[in-house]
Amino acid sequence: MTPSKDISRLIEIMAALRDPDTGCPWDIEQDFASIAPYTIEEAYEVADAIQRGDRDDLRDELGDLLLQVVYHARMAQEDGDFDFGDVVEAVTKKMIRRHPHVFGDDAARSAGMAKGMWERIKAEEKAEKRAARLARGVEPEDHGSGYLDGIPLVHPALTRALKIQEKAARVGFDWKEAKPILDKIEEEIAELREAMEEGDADHVSEEFGDVLFAFVNFGRHLKIDAEDALRRTNDKFRSRFHYVEAQLAEKGSSLEEASLDQMEVLWQEAKTAK
Repeated sequence: MTPSKDISRLIEIMAALRDPDTGCPWDIEQDFASIAPYTIEEAYEVADAIQRGDRDDLRDELGDLLLQVVYHARMAQEDGDFDFGDVVEAVTKKMIRRHPHVFGDDAARSAGMAKGMWERIKAEEKAEKRAARLARGVEPEDHGSGYLDGIPLVHPALTRALKIQEKAARVGFDWKEAKPILDKIEEEIAELREAMEEGDADHVSEEFGDVLFAFVNFGRHLKIDAEDALRRTNDKFRSRFHYVEAQLAEKGSSLEEASLDQMEVLWQEAKTAK
């Protein structure tokens, strides 16, 4: 089998890997639950390639992420539920429906994207999906009926906090500007200090979460994605710590042998090193 730019070749490869007689033993034994962590990991690797500005890696990581879609679709096809073509049809139908100002008739295009249209269309889709499941005799999953209940739990906590805040803001529940949020952050930090003095671990954890939530909100008003900002800081810390480690090694020492004061001196050097 030769490589190809045609998606059908990738679908053929996955079918061959999953063949119960001649396929790959590892691929054959996988299921949706075992593959899901790899799907999430591949999405993060796409984000990492974008952050690093590496287009070659981005191409490869997008391929890996696409493979995950093909993988899940193949397993669903084996169960008689849907196939890759159904996935493509579903997303194209969704994109066309959610953009009447682009793909609709002349009246829809001239009207533009009306306020609340996106949420209204998504609500209609959810209702239709529920009705379809009931028609098949399948009880719809209960994701809650509240305005914020549609935000997936699978998101990282910082990302989910951002999405919750963004959705609440669409109905006007939001700060008008960023500065007052700093006062809210200081208020939350004060409550965290009080909880620490009480010594109640659960209360400390709760107040710590409130501080993080407030910082995510502050970042949102500054047009800063908290997940991305923290990812960048993680990389910065790793780079500086590596500098400390490398400098200690040049001096014939190590992280285990060095004192905190010695590491702090090198840390300050790392902050100014190019």
